Amino acid sequence: MLRIFRHYLSASALCLFLCESSVVFVVFYAAANLLAPPSTASSLAIQRHLVAVLLPGIVNPVLMYSLGLYDRWLMEDLRRALPRIAACFALSAPVVVTSLAVNLGTSPNGAWELLLFFLSCPAAAFLGVLAARVSYVAITRTTVAPHRVLVVGTGRLAAELECLMPQSRHTDSVIVGYVPLLAEMASVPEARTIPLGASLLQTARDNRVGEIVVALDDRRGVPLQPLLDARMEGITITSYLSFWEREARRVNLQALDPSWLIYSDGFRLRAVTNVVLKRVLDICASLALLVLTLPTLVLAAIAVRLDSPGPIFYKQQRVGRHGSEFMIYKFRTMRVDAEKSGVPQWAAARDPRITRVGSFLRMTRIDELPQIMNVLRGDMSFVGPRPERPFFVQSLSAEIPFYSERHRVRPGITGWAQINYPYGASIEDAKAKLSYDLYYIKNYSFMFDLLIILSTAHAVFFKKGAR
Repeated sequence: MLRIFRHYLSASALCLFLCESSVVFVVFYAAANLLAPPSTASSLAIQRHLVAVLLPGIVNPVLMYSLGLYDRWLMEDLRRALPRIAACFALSAPVVVTSLAVNLGTSPNGAWELLLFFLSCPAAAFLGVLAARVSYVAITRTTVAPHRVLVVGTGRLAAELECLMPQSRHTDSVIVGYVPLLAEMASVPEARTIPLGASLLQTARDNRVGEIVVALDDRRGVPLQPLLDARMEGITITSYLSFWEREARRVNLQALDPSWLIYSDGFRLRAVTNVVLKRVLDICASLALLVLTLPTLVLAAIAVRLDSPGPIFYKQQRVGRHGSEFMIYKFRTMRVDAEKSGVPQWAAARDPRITRVGSFLRMTRIDELPQIMNVLRGDMSFVGPRPERPFFVQSLSAEIPFYSERHRVRPGITGWAQINYPYGASIEDAKAKLSYDLYYIKNYSFMFDLLIILSTAHAVFFKKGAR
């Protein structure tokens, strides 16, 4: 696992992404030279061909990332990834043809050249990506050893790691076993327990591990010398909370220690560069989305008006940065009398209060688009924790430790919790989403925001988290 731009990325996923991006660019460049050979070998001619394939060479990898093709289960299952790869190249084909025509022009047989390019270039790139995927699966299954981890502890925290690892969509690590360094009630399967040998260092050597994770339920009285011996021999020593954060890409609220938040790296939201870049991204992304979705906004407004009586837009009080309240705007998706009792309610699955058009708008996230105005006004950011209603904030803050910490930043239209967890409708859901929100706040960077925006497309296309 690599930490790039303050966000944890799978090393194998990043390697595959770079490999496939290179394949796509090389194929596009070779096809451009084949179908429109430069008249000279001058730097200007080479530059024209590079410009011609630059946009397609960027669009294709971005689409592949947006469609979730670098999640572990799709990287390892070519059959399930194949339709998404095909969709990616089908979507990018018009960009490829347009870029060729604009930058290289056409010869007397230009129409045939463009047709040939349309058929051969995306097809060749598609085959190249398939070859890269097949090679990746073959190499990782036969020659690349996973990152081996030894866990010190056999209690409750160790058992949580045992449950976490099979569920992780991104990890490159494998836990080889659990060592009972201290006497504690065993909660992991006996078959997964490794008896402590002559020393912790020797046990780590015997099992060829590169990292030791300390997951002891009671950290008082932990013998430091065995850990120091292993560290001085080059083995990485990681705390339970840091390992959980890295592998799950969220914070474990159940075991969260305030001292870990205080002393751990992160929380650099107030850096001037981050503040400026985030606001620039908010404005640019909001204006771009407004222009691209303007026809959709008009059609949605008409549909809401025709579907049920009541206003087109719905406004509601929400809690923003530092606990300040603001009015949020959305397309109305429920009946006008949805809360006639006057008591706020969670939105439930198959909620009878939701209108027919409202159900579609929620599923496609179109109902969130009017919040663009909230972003432009500065009440919200494009990326951040979802804003909650004051009634729920008050009750959740009393029930969930650290819940108020999510108000350190502006709320967002999309966010790390929204793309990783379904719509929240209970206190347990709120806890789970908070674990993602705290990870986002702790590890914020400009590039992390961009990755979340790209991943939002995947969440929308495959209806993740909508209700």
